[in-house]
Amino acid sequence: MNRSQQLGEEKIGKLLLKFSIPAMIGMLVNGLYNIVDRIFVGRGVGSLALSGIAISFPITLAIMAFGMLIGLGATSVISIRLGQQKRQEAERIVGNAFILLLGISLTITLLGYLFMDPLLVGLGASPEVLPYAKQYISVLLAGAVFQSIGFGMNNFIRAEGNPKIAMVTMILGAVLNTILNPIFIFGLHLGVAGSALATVISQFVTSVWVLYYFLGDRALLKLRLKNLKLEWIFVKDILAIGISPFSMQLVGSFVTVFLNKSLASYGGDLPIAAMGIITSIAMLIFMPIFGIGQGAQPILGYNYGARNYDRVKQTLKLSMIASTVVMTVGFLMVELFPVVIMTLFSTDPELIRVGANGMRLYLMMLPVIALQVTVVGYFQATGKPRKSLVLSLSRQLLFLVPMIWLLPRFLGLTGVWLAAPVSDLASALLTVVWLYNDLKHLGHSEGQVEADV
Repeated sequence: MNRSQQLGEEKIGKLLLKFSIPAMIGMLVNGLYNIVDRIFVGRGVGSLALSGIAISFPITLAIMAFGMLIGLGATSVISIRLGQQKRQEAERIVGNAFILLLGISLTITLLGYLFMDPLLVGLGASPEVLPYAKQYISVLLAGAVFQSIGFGMNNFIRAEGNPKIAMVTMILGAVLNTILNPIFIFGLHLGVAGSALATVISQFVTSVWVLYYFLGDRALLKLRLKNLKLEWIFVKDILAIGISPFSMQLVGSFVTVFLNKSLASYGGDLPIAAMGIITSIAMLIFMPIFGIGQGAQPILGYNYGARNYDRVKQTLKLSMIASTVVMTVGFLMVELFPVVIMTLFSTDPELIRVGANGMRLYLMMLPVIALQVTVVGYFQATGKPRKSLVLSLSRQLLFLVPMIWLLPRFLGLTGVWLAAPVSDLASALLTVVWLYNDLKHLGHSEGQVEADV
């Protein structure tokens, strides 16, 4: 049985473990990027530097959003084409995606350098924080192309049925980042720029690793020169499916700006630094369920393309259960040990106090988020971009932004922290309704796969 055939024939439970565990490990280790950066910067540079990274974070999210637009969009299309036994088309999609990742990331770098100062001020950088934010993002922008290629194309490795190689990619980058951070910050005294440089070098190595894979003999789908030309028939499918995670990430960038401004209004620079830490902890907790989603994506896409709808439903069910368990464990950690977690990042007692209180409130609805993340991934993997997009945006635009605006007017800084759990609960209820309606009609239309993609 070849690597792609196993997606349609092997037992779902075994298959999900085979694909999700490497993805979970890889994503969890990858989540250490932000954790490591903030730990070394917080202890080696200070609280203002942490605020600088937090202010720069929306730009990082925007770069990642474009990586998701192409990387995750192409992954779903590749999986569906493999399920339909269209291997040559899947290979052409890989080439199209590479050109898109390259062009978009270079454009972001250019625009970032041209408008850096007004952009950072607009994101909420105070005069005290601006120098740190500028040092950090100046270096990070130089590596945008490496981040996009390494992150975006690593998903294709998983889509063709090789999750262990995809896991190694992420572990390689995270371990290198962890090694280089203390060397650059404490050894070479490069400050916050040293942390960014460690990240860029790590992303460069992972992008070379991924390209070497697709140019070598181990890849099922090759990166071929003849496929390095944009074909609208594939580009539109990539963009249509990738628009959901892209919009979710880009809106997340906007919401982070809005959130930082609200935190500054009700508490100053310190809560912004605390939110930077809380965000990195939340991302670390989210990474395993993103890994479960990435592991499930080729299974869902392949079997949806092959019209094996019972396998699609079983994969969705197991993914949802596993994600809920992971998020519940994360919830218990942040509720029971917030002070211990904050102490890892800083010795400032006031930052620890503010951050511990904010963490317990901001992340109190973690278990219910697993439902929405899993269902959004399901709609994305099965080529239903509109449903995936609306659900992706519902938590942030429909619920979170109004809550960030409304609750602090009555509760001050506490209201800012409480905006997230209120939004999480509301979006989870909406997700349940949409999923029920979709599953009720799954497979009833024989032309469904082609119409949705």
